[in-house]
This record gives sequence, C-alpha cells and structure tokens, in this order.
Amino acid sequence: MSHSTVPRGRAQANTQAKAKDGAAPSADASGAESATSSKSASGRPGCSGRSGWLGRPGRSGKPGKPGKSNGPSGKVSLRIRLRRDRTLILMTVPAILLILVFNYIPVFGNVVAFQDYDPYLSDNGFVAMLQSPWVGFEQFDRVFADSEFWHAVQNTFVLFFLQLVLFFPIPILLALLINSVLRPRVRAMAQAIMYLPHFFSWVLVVTVFQQIFGGAGVIAQTLADHGSTGFDLMTDPESFKYLVTLQSVWKDAGWGIIVFLAALSSVSNDLYEAAAMDGANRWRRMWHITLPALRPVIALLLVLRVGDALTVGFEQLLLQRQAVGPDASEVLDTYVWWNGIRNQDFSYAAAAGLIKGIVGLTLVLVANKVAHLMGEQGVYKK
Repeated sequence: MSHSTVPRGRAQANTQAKAKDGAAPSADASGAESATSSKSASGRPGCSGRSGWLGRPGRSGKPGKPGKSNGPSGKVSLRIRLRRDRTLILMTVPAILLILVFNYIPVFGNVVAFQDYDPYLSDNGFVAMLQSPWVGFEQFDRVFADSEFWHAVQNTFVLFFLQLVLFFPIPILLALLINSVLRPRVRAMAQAIMYLPHFFSWVLVVTVFQQIFGGAGVIAQTLADHGSTGFDLMTDPESFKYLVTLQSVWKDAGWGIIVFLAALSSVSNDLYEAAAMDGANRWRRMWHITLPALRPVIALLLVLRVGDALTVGFEQLLLQRQAVGPDASEVLDTYVWWNGIRNQDFSYAAAAGLIKGIVGLTLVLVANKVAHLMGEQGVYKK
C-alpha cells in the first residue's frame, strides 16, 4: 500500500500560514472592540474617557454648568450673549439714543392734543404743558368738523394711489433691466446715473423741473419760438399731482432698485441654465424664476409703503404750495404744519397728527395681515 508523503519543510510552512491567518481576525476583532468601547465611553471616536458634548465647547472632562451652553442645541444665557456681543451692542448705542431722543420721547408730547396748550404760560415748555387746561376730545371734534382737513385727506390719498401705481413698479422694472445687462462696466455706470438724483435736495429737484417745465423753462421757450405760448406746467393745479409723482420717480426710483438687486443676486444661475436647457425663453425665465425671487421683497416694501400712505412728501409739496395753491397741494403733513407752526394752534395740530399716526398704524397692520394671508412674511412673522 502506497502513501502520499509531504516534505517536512512544506508542512511547517503550511502550519505557520494557517496560524497566521487564524490570528489576524482576532486582532481585527480586538481592535474593533477597542474602538467601539472608546466611542461608547466618549461619544466620539478616538476620545476615550472624555465627556464629549456634555461639557463646555472646546473643553472635555468637565460637566456642563447650569445656565451655560450644553451643546449645539442648548441655549446660551443672556449674560454670555451680552459678553459675547458687547462690541456690537456698543456700536448700536448711538443709533438707539438717536431714535430714543427724536422718535420716542416726542411721543409724550401728544398729550397736548387733549389740552388747550398755551406755550406762554411758562418759559419752560414742559411746565407750560403741565399748567395747560385739559379739554378732552374737543380738539378732535374740531378736526373732524373742519372741511379743510378732509380736503387734505383726499389729496393725500390721491397722491398715494398715484405713486403706488406709477412709482412703485418702476424700481422693479429698473432692477430687472439692470440685472439683464451683461457688461459689469455698463451696469455700474447705469446704477450710478440712477442713484445720483437721490442725493439731491428737494430744492434742487424743484429748481431743475422749474427750468424744464416752468413758464420760462426750456419747453416753454422752445414752444414760444414756434409760435405757441402759455405753457407752464409748474403752476397748473390740474396736472400738479402728476408732476409731483414724476418728481418722486426721477429722484428716488434709482435708489429703490438697491433692495431688488440684492434679492436678485441671491438667485442661483443654475436655475436659469436649467430653465434654458428645458426650452424656456427669456420671458418665461423672468416669470417663473426672477419674479418669484422678488416676491417676498415686493410684499415687504408694499406693506411699508401702505403704512406710509399718509406721508407723501412734506418738503416737496411745501416748496410748491404757493405756485399751485393749497387746494391742489394741501396734504396732511402741510396741513399740520400750517396750523401748528404758522397759526400756532399746537393742540389742534397735535390732534390732527395723532389721527394720522393711528390711521398709518392701522394700515400697516391690515397690509401685514393681507401679506400673511398671501403666504408672505410681511413686516413680522405670524
């Protein structure tokens, strides 16, 4: 009987190879167990024996303290936030003081709307306010019974609706036009030209329009050279409301495009490229991509504009009051100024101004509610 024999050297080599193969999984298993135990102990791999996110950020081995951050989802105490943001808070202090002094403290002066205020009772205006007799709602009765007040309200709302229809869409159209310009130099030049009138005073704006549309302006002189006389748009009460709207458009339309251009800069170019690959032309891309991106900004500015409906340009209208007369130019701001400053009927003017403020606040709340119903955020969230 024959037996197959294996040389001793080969048998020893096979035995060593089998032993080596059997030992490798054991080493891997032990390493995995070590890593698992390290991860379970620390909450993070490779950090055995540490507290991980239980302590303060950046430190380990210490338990979290009450009132301090307990990780990414924990709340930071007010003391820590004040210490962290103290530089930013100090930077806002001058602006807060400015608003407090010129916007909030004067609100207490509305108390004279319920008095028969006489500033000559004392050299100190505050003492005179304390010594003035109370009359209740008598000043408000006078305001509501005055036909000139209602005429000023009518002119104010007419100018508001004209500016809302003719002025509000123009910054949006200009922003879309500038955004479509490909050359950066041309775009920057167009923006500079449109921004420049915003920095002109209303005195300069009215002067420029007087030199163009006035009785001795360029248009009147050109028509006179051709045998036509009598052109003077600056003194025409019938067209004054359109002239005021045109002045506002020329002065502030370029400045109004800044917010819309900022909103358009956040739109990804990938959306336009994907729409173009799907066959959408320029108008379809603008309707389905650009305008939806502007919708939240349009809703916000529209709410603010509606809330500011009763403020249609005090200085602009006061400068042109004598040219067209009070019947065409009298609005609530000039009405309050004329009765309070010129006639020195301070209590009556304060009552009219308080009515204007209450109506403006109501318009803001109503417009913001409409924005919420349309699915927009508005001035504040629900």
